Amino acid sequence: MPVGNLGSRRTVRDLRRTNRATLLRHLYFEGPLSRQELGPATGLSSGSVSNVTSGLLAEGLLEEAGSVDSDGGRPRTLLRVAPGAGSLIGVDVGETGVRVELFDISLTERARAEYPLHAEDGGHGAPHVVRLIAEGLAAVRTAEDPDVPLLGVGIGVPGIVERDPARGGAVVHGQTVGWDAVPLESLLRDQTDLSPAIPLFISNGAKTLGQAEMWFGAGRGAQDAVVALLGSGVGASVITHGSAYGSASRGAAEWGHTKVQLRGRPCRCGARGCLEAYVGAESILARWGGPRPHGAGEESDLAELLASRTPEAEAVLAETAEYLGAGIADLVNLYSPERIVLAGWAGLLLGPRLLPAIREAVTTYALHHPASRTTLALGELGPDAVTVGAATLPLSRFLDAGGHASSTSTPNPRAREASP
Repeated sequence: MPVGNLGSRRTVRDLRRTNRATLLRHLYFEGPLSRQELGPATGLSSGSVSNVTSGLLAEGLLEEAGSVDSDGGRPRTLLRVAPGAGSLIGVDVGETGVRVELFDISLTERARAEYPLHAEDGGHGAPHVVRLIAEGLAAVRTAEDPDVPLLGVGIGVPGIVERDPARGGAVVHGQTVGWDAVPLESLLRDQTDLSPAIPLFISNGAKTLGQAEMWFGAGRGAQDAVVALLGSGVGASVITHGSAYGSASRGAAEWGHTKVQLRGRPCRCGARGCLEAYVGAESILARWGGPRPHGAGEESDLAELLASRTPEAEAVLAETAEYLGAGIADLVNLYSPERIVLAGWAGLLLGPRLLPAIREAVTTYALHHPASRTTLALGELGPDAVTVGAATLPLSRFLDAGGHASSTSTPNPRAREASP
């Protein structure tokens, strides 16, 4: 067969996948919609919409979701992405525990397993964490429908994630938890029963949280945003040229380890004067020194600090708000985002009380022009944001591939660009 014909076949196949991805993404984020609405919304011809939706319906990736009246004609059938077309797993390797959740495609939770991380049991030691993830995967998968494919597993971790094919894939550098080039992907493949055909995605936890807030939470609709994760540790996800469909350049910023004080307070990373040493939950509670109920945990202790009205507690909270505002001002000056979202369990606890003081500090320390175009909001997704964000990693791959769960080729970037 002539080479030219082979090239044409590839072009047709890529175009078909691009059209499928375009329709799937639009229906996922904006559905249910009728076929008549999909044409103008995606820029595809009515013939392409009809052909693609027919194929996706036949494969069980779309389903009918009622109908709406049309002007003088027959009612129009609404379509949506079928929640039962696949399942997803999100994992959060957090500061105090490991959380594993099974979702359907609509990101409705179907099962959950949670394991605390205690120092006496191994804490954040990589072998211990890998065992807990493996146990969690086995636990939630008992709730799987055997007729529904598992589209992939996403994992949010502390630290910097790099790909190293020589070491089996994702390698994690998590200095604050003692991880030095841990080959996490290889370890998980060795110690779980995941089929090699099931995609495994590992990313920084702040980055997965950022994607969740951009898709479904307080960042939705913003083009340029920073999603800040505030817990015991501090991180940020920087989003540029974003959209509700996930088309964005993203990076995980080690914001918590930017310096706010020379020769300042010691940080968990081993350095001094890091922002985390002033606004991380662990450091806030250490400065307070108030009553710490035995075994209650940081979240309960921070809630008690917020409830306290002593001068000592008020001074700690005021200082925290100023340092946090100064740190956010740095994000404003560096990235000039239109929106900054304060999230993470500690951020959501502190935000309602401290937001006015934080905004005042941002105004004081940021350049006036970029600050004038930046809004500060609280995250909307709660404590599950990292696991939801982790689950969006295989979901995004699935949508990019036009619904082909087993596709291993690189998604066509124009599949996202075709969406408005």
